[in-house]
Amino acid sequence: MEPEISNQSLLFLIVFVFIPLSLSYFYQLGLSKNILWSSVRGTIQLFAIGYLLTYLFDLRASIGIPLMISIMITVATFHARLKGKELPHVFWYILVGLLVIEISVLSMWLLFDMVEFTPSEVIPMSGMVIGNSMVAMGLALERMKNEFKENNGRLLAALSLGAKPKTASKLIVQKTLNAALIPNVDQLKTIGLVQLPGMMTGLILGGVEPVMAIKYQLVISLSIFSSVSLSAMFITLAMYRYFFNAQDQLLETEEEIRTQS
Repeated sequence: MEPEISNQSLLFLIVFVFIPLSLSYFYQLGLSKNILWSSVRGTIQLFAIGYLLTYLFDLRASIGIPLMISIMITVATFHARLKGKELPHVFWYILVGLLVIEISVLSMWLLFDMVEFTPSEVIPMSGMVIGNSMVAMGLALERMKNEFKENNGRLLAALSLGAKPKTASKLIVQKTLNAALIPNVDQLKTIGLVQLPGMMTGLILGGVEPVMAIKYQLVISLSIFSSVSLSAMFITLAMYRYFFNAQDQLLETEEEIRTQS
């Protein structure tokens, strides 16, 4: 018997929205509108994607899979670029990075017979890889900008002593990658002990044997871990150089960075 949640039961989920809404109001966080809008938008998006997936699952794999993956990568790129929109060419770097990572991961899955090339398997798993890679890139961009701002004096001193941008920025790159990877490292440490991951839980609720659900969860968890690592490394190494001009001088304002080519 498949688990089913009635529409009436879903209405009670509004309780979970009222909790952060009340905290925002009580502590004057100014997040009330964002909480309401995010909740409504998320609900609409999930139902919309549910109907879209129902349609895509009926298409041939060679059509449905590329179509949905293209949509996911495009949306993820537009969202991640907001964290570094003043950086030149950031959109294209993110787009290429997500595309290469997704193709690489999917190729590994298919090559070693981990998943079948069907929309019902490839699309949900690819969505998790793309989504986590998007978050990693956004986090890396935001952290890198903050590190360059906070370490302005140290960078200027290093450059004045003859250090090249790559050498002067080494510590910033390390801190950025460390911040981007720590959440996934911690999650892997406690997987199965503190929480039962989403994919595993969904498969078990759907009637799949726990051991088989664990195998699928291992595939997606380690794929995400690798993708997040590559995403953070790629975007950090690609974008840090735009904080310097052609004369190896540090650019200190967003306007200077934006006009770099």
